[in-house]
Amino acid sequence: METKSISQATSSKFGPGVDFSALPEGCIAGILAWTSPRDACRMSVVSPEFLSAAQSDALWQTFLPDDYQEIIGGSLESSARLDFSSKKELFFRLCNSPLLIDGGKKSFWLDKESGKKCYMLAGRELTIIWSSTPMYWTWDSLPQSRFSEVANLKLVWWLEINGKMNTCILSPRTNYVVYLVFQRNDRFHGFESNPIEASVGIVGGETTKQVIYLDPEHDTNPNSARLDGWYEVELGEFYNEGREGEELEMSIMEVKTGNAKYGLLIEGIEIRPKFCS
Repeated sequence: METKSISQATSSKFGPGVDFSALPEGCIAGILAWTSPRDACRMSVVSPEFLSAAQSDALWQTFLPDDYQEIIGGSLESSARLDFSSKKELFFRLCNSPLLIDGGKKSFWLDKESGKKCYMLAGRELTIIWSSTPMYWTWDSLPQSRFSEVANLKLVWWLEINGKMNTCILSPRTNYVVYLVFQRNDRFHGFESNPIEASVGIVGGETTKQVIYLDPEHDTNPNSARLDGWYEVELGEFYNEGREGEELEMSIMEVKTGNAKYGLLIEGIEIRPKFCS
C-alpha cells in the first residue's frame, strides 16, 4: 500500500494541489495565530513546516499581551531572569512563574492554554476590616506565599473583605472567575457552618452573589486545595468587555455575626479566565 507523507496527508484534507510545504513560514504562523497556544503546540507535529512556524517569534508575539513589556518593566524581577532567546520561552516563563508587580501588591501571569491575563491581588491590596489593628489582624511573612506578607486573623466578630481593580488590565472579551485564596492554621475557629456572602461585579453593572463557606466541613470541592499549598473558594464570575474606565468590585461579608473567629490566613483574591487549567 502506498504511504503518504504527513504534509501530503494534511494537504489532501484541504483539496488537491494544496501543499503546506510551499507556504511561507510567516503565512503558516499567521494561520496558527488564530488558534491558541495549546493548539499551536499540537499543530507543531503536523509537519516540519508547521513545527518551524510554531516555534517562531512572529507567532508567539501574538500570544503575548500587547503591554507585556510594560508589565515586565514594572515587575520586581531582575531583567536577567526575563532575558530569553525566544518569545515562546518568554511566554511559558510568564505562565509558569508569576511576576510580582505594583510594588509587590499584585501578581501577574498568563494562562498556559489561552494566553489570557491572570492576576492575584495581595492581602495588602484588599480592604480588610480592622486589619490595621494588631489585636484583630497581623501581617506575617510565610515561605509558601508569593507575597511578602499575608493577613493573619487573630480575633474578630465580623469578617468583611473588599477589593477593586481596573478591568482594563485584564484580557478583553473574556469570562473571568474570582477566587479567595486562603489557609487555615491550627487555631482555626468560628467559621463552622457560618455562611458568608460573596459578590463580584462591574461597578454600576450586574453583580453576582452567592453564599460560600470557609470551614473544612463544607469544603466538598476536590479542586479547592491548590498546588501551592493554599486553598481557594470561588466568589463569582464576570465577563470583561474591556471597556476603558470600568472597575471590578469583589467582596465577602458575613451573613450572621456575633461569634468569635480566628485562625484564618488570607493571601489574596485571584482573577483568572474561566475553564483554564
